[in-house]
Amino acid sequence: MPLTGLTVIDCGMVVAGPMIATLLGDFGADVIKVENRAGGDQMRYFGRQRDGLPLHWQLLGRNKRSITLALSKTAGQELFLALVRATKADIVIESFRPGTFEKWNLTYDRLRDASPGVCLIHVSGFGQTGPYRDRPGFGTLAEAMSGFANVLGPADAPPSLPPFPLADSVAALYGALGVMMALYHRDVHEGGPGQSLDVSLLEPLFALLGPHLVEYDQLAVVAVRKGNRTGSAPRNTYLTRDERWIVIAASTQSVAARLFEAMGRPDLLDDPRFSTNPKRVENVEVLDEIVSAWVGARSEAEVMDLLEAADVAVAPILDVSDLATDPQLQQRGTIATVNDPELGDVRMPNVLPSLSETPGSIRSSAPRLGEHNREVYGGLLGLSEADIDALRKEETI
Repeated sequence: MPLTGLTVIDCGMVVAGPMIATLLGDFGADVIKVENRAGGDQMRYFGRQRDGLPLHWQLLGRNKRSITLALSKTAGQELFLALVRATKADIVIESFRPGTFEKWNLTYDRLRDASPGVCLIHVSGFGQTGPYRDRPGFGTLAEAMSGFANVLGPADAPPSLPPFPLADSVAALYGALGVMMALYHRDVHEGGPGQSLDVSLLEPLFALLGPHLVEYDQLAVVAVRKGNRTGSAPRNTYLTRDERWIVIAASTQSVAARLFEAMGRPDLLDDPRFSTNPKRVENVEVLDEIVSAWVGARSEAEVMDLLEAADVAVAPILDVSDLATDPQLQQRGTIATVNDPELGDVRMPNVLPSLSETPGSIRSSAPRLGEHNREVYGGLLGLSEADIDALRKEETI
């Protein structure tokens, strides 16, 4: 696998930091997750559970070894630095409030003394600098402050929040990309030391909404909520006769022409209200009524068959029960089955993206808290059973 030989020490909590480590672990990195002995990562208790076992944790914990360590204690800090040194760690991830790692004497300089090539990824709500630096920072706040919530939902409804950790997930993707660039620079361009990465939850999601800033800067236009309306039409969700939702995206002139032809309404393209995309957007409510009536008179199967045959961009709106048996995902191996010692077989999204020569893999299920203490402290650091037992009694591990 492409990242075999890379060592990641994951001190992150909740989603963003741990997800960076998971993305790297999926492609072969050796990920050692460091957790507080009092309960570990909060994701062990978040969301739905089966028989007391957390299910979201199955995703974030895969391909990792878990150790417990009290980083707030001097003995824990020295043990952590010994781990960085012994593994020649390439990446350390932390997602505490800015300044916490430094308060614990785990400065980047000390980490580099232990492993000169290490890259340190700081993950926080608003970044390591700036007037919001010390605020509590969860993804929900980033989703609100990035401009995302302001444009999500119908025009006559309050701002909406996503039902999953969007800001954390986007930040994790940026963090994983950023650290790979830092390692490439270290190993290919300069052959020098690693570097520190400052990843906030706010900025990556704001960057995805970048066109809004450009439009405001150049036109003084403020993006607002408008449901499914965009700069093209028709583009919306439509209910079929058998009460199934489908989506149609006639985003180009040629697709709109094919849609109208398939509907038996080629005359719509001659109607000055619908002849061009700007005109269709201007008259979108009238056009949507026409498309809705046509879709609503037919079953989902009829609509899909007619529009797919006409090469119109159309798709059913699926829920997770549909996706679990979807033939496209099945054929491509998008869903993996992982055996957990307590849950048994667990289906989850497979490793992405798919690499032709060096694909990633899920090699282990999510670990129990401190499951690898002896393996890591004994095997990697050379501590004796008596040493490990003493550290446990002192509540260092």
